Amino acid sequence: MRIRMLIALFCGLWLAAPVVFADDAFRDDHPQRYIVQTNDTLWDISERFLESPWLWPEIWHVNPDIENPHLIYPGDEIRLVYVDGEPRLTVDRGMRTVRLSPKVREEVLEPAISTIPMEAIRPFLNRSRVLDDAVFDSAPYILAGEDERVMASRGDSIYVRRLPNNGQRAFAIVRKADPYTDPDTGEVLGYEATYVGDARIVQHGDPGTARVTSSNREILPRDRLVQTPSDPIRTTFQPRAPDEAVEGVIINVMEGVTQIGQYDVVVLNRGKHHGLEDGHVLSVFQAGREIRDDIAEETVTLPQERAGELIIFQVFDKLSFGLVMRAERAMNTLDMVRSP
Repeated sequence: MRIRMLIALFCGLWLAAPVVFADDAFRDDHPQRYIVQTNDTLWDISERFLESPWLWPEIWHVNPDIENPHLIYPGDEIRLVYVDGEPRLTVDRGMRTVRLSPKVREEVLEPAISTIPMEAIRPFLNRSRVLDDAVFDSAPYILAGEDERVMASRGDSIYVRRLPNNGQRAFAIVRKADPYTDPDTGEVLGYEATYVGDARIVQHGDPGTARVTSSNREILPRDRLVQTPSDPIRTTFQPRAPDEAVEGVIINVMEGVTQIGQYDVVVLNRGKHHGLEDGHVLSVFQAGREIRDDIAEETVTLPQERAGELIIFQVFDKLSFGLVMRAERAMNTLDMVRSP
C-alpha cells in the first residue's frame, strides 16, 4: 500500500477579523457534500466547491466535536453549511471501525490527505537549491577520484580539498549549473546547484578522503560539497494570497520542459526579498504577443491572457520555485505572475 505523506491542513490561518463571503465565491456546479477519496488533495477538493481554491481557509468552519479539524482523511464528508447566514465548509469525520482482539496487531493508518500532490515536488524539496558565486567559490571541492578514475559513483572514494574543521561528515555533492538571470534587470539571481550525490567524510585533511554514499549521475572533479539540509522535508503548505502585491515573471521551467502545464515546476524571479513565502498563490498571465498592424504601420502588443495559478513551495532570497496547480492555457517562460 502506497502511504501518502501526512500534511497538516492550514493550521493557524484563521483571519483576525471576520470576512463575509457571498455565494458567488462558490462554483455554480458545486456539490452540497463530498466524500474524501484516498488520492484526493486539498486543492482538488477546494476546486470542487470554490472558484478560488486558496480561499478555503477563510470559509472553513471548525467542528468542535472533531479532535483535530485541521486534518482531512479519506472517508470524511465535506459539507456546505450556513453559519449566521454565511456559507461555510465543514467536515464530518467518517466513522472508523476498529476490531479488537487479544493479540498484538500492527496496522497502517490511513494518512491525512495532502494539500498538493507531493510526488510532483518531493524531488525538489531537499535536493534542489540555489547558490551564489561566493558560496560556490568557498565550498569544498573534489580534487580527484581513487585509482586515477575520472568519474566516481556510489561506493567510490574521492579526495576533497577545503573541508571545514567543524567535524561535519555528511555532505551533498552538487554541480554548478547555468545562472538564473532576471530578464528585467540582467542581474544574476543565483545558480542552480544540480544535485549529483551524497558523500561522507572518512578522513579529514587537505586533501581529505570521502566515500560516495549515493549518486544519480557521474561525479566529477570540481564538483562541490555543500551542507545537507538540517530541516526535514517540508510537508505543510498553507495556500494563500501574498500580503503585498507581487509581480514577476517565469524565468525557467524544470526538467527540460518547453511548454508549461499542470504540475510542472517553474522558477520565478521573485523571492524572500520581494515578500514571497512558501504557500503563496500567484496567478499566471500569458505574455501578450507582438503583431504588426499594417494599417497603422506599427507593432502592437496584445493584452495578457490569464493562464492559470501556481503555488510557491520553496523560496530563496531572490527567486522561488512554484508548482502549477491550474493551467487554463499553455504557459511559457517570460509569462507574468502576480497576486491573485
